[in-house]
Amino acid sequence: MPGRLTLLAAARSSSLLDVRFDDDRPLDAAGWEEVRRMIPSLSHLAGAELRYCSPSVRCRETGDVLGLGPLAQPALIDCDMGRWRGRTLSEVTVSEPRAVSVWLADPRSAPHGGESLLAFIQRIGGWLDTRPVGEGGWAVAVTEPSIVRAALCYVLKAPPHAYWNINAAPLAALTLTGQAGGWQLKLL
Repeated sequence: MPGRLTLLAAARSSSLLDVRFDDDRPLDAAGWEEVRRMIPSLSHLAGAELRYCSPSVRCRETGDVLGLGPLAQPALIDCDMGRWRGRTLSEVTVSEPRAVSVWLADPRSAPHGGESLLAFIQRIGGWLDTRPVGEGGWAVAVTEPSIVRAALCYVLKAPPHAYWNINAAPLAALTLTGQAGGWQLKLL
C-alpha cells in the first residue's frame, strides 16, 4: 500500500481582493470562522502520523485550530517574491508593468529578485520527494495555496505555465499517493 500525503491550503488571512505576495498575516475573522466551521469535515486529518505546516502564521494557526499541532517546515515557505514581497499584483503591475509581463510569461524569470516559478515548483517537488511517508503511512501539511499549486504541477509533470491555471481555494485539500519521485494524484 503506497504512502499518502495530504496538502491542505490554509484558511484565508485577508480579503481575496487584497492578496499580497508572500503575505505572513494571521488569519482574519472570516478565516477563523471558516476553519472552525470546517473542523467536523477536516478532523480526520489529526489521524496522520506526520503533521507539517508552512512556517507562516496563518498556516500554523489553521493547523492548530484543526488540532494538528503541525511542525513548521522551512522548505514549505511561500515563493520568495524579492522586492515585491508585501505588495499586491495590482500595485506591482502599476509600478513595474514590463517586469510583471516577463514574470508571467517566463517561468525561469525572477524580475523581482527572488525565486523563479520554476525554481519554486522544483523546491516544493524536492520537499515532496524527501517525505518519510512509509508504505501505508500518512502525512498532512497545512500550506500556502501556492504550494498546493506548485505540488500539483510537480506531481503531474505539468509545464510550469499550468501553475497559473490552478485555483487552490482556502482549505482546499490535495491528496497524493506514492513515494519519492512517484507521486500520483488521488481524487476523492
